[in-house]
Amino acid sequence: QVQLVESGGGLVQPGGSLKLSCAASGMTFNIRTWGWYRQAPGKQRELIAYVGNIPIYTAPVRGRFVISRDNAKMMVHLEMNSLKPENARVYYCNTAPEWSCQWGQGTEVTVSS
Repeated sequence: QVQLVESGGGLVQPGGSLKLSCAASGMTFNIRTWGWYRQAPGKQRELIAYVGNIPIYTAPVRGRFVISRDNAKMMVHLEMNSLKPENARVYYCNTAPEWSCQWGQGTEVTVSS
């Protein structure tokens, strides 16, 4: 089993920045690609960024968010810059481009003045 724990969310003003972290533990040896997903109420989770050998971003976050990974520590990070109210979501990590692990609790990002 793989356990995923997201952290780093919180309240930030529009235009501000946050850094999210994902700690993975368990049977992660064969996982090649990690991604960050976001979910709005009543919506499916959507993949916004993932990284295997190189980082890949979807258009809504490209140029503003930066995904990185530390294989030795089994961690994945997401630096979020120039945050907008529309970025206020619960963020999750999982394998990508298809999720295969049980979802963690997520970390909530709130963007408000």
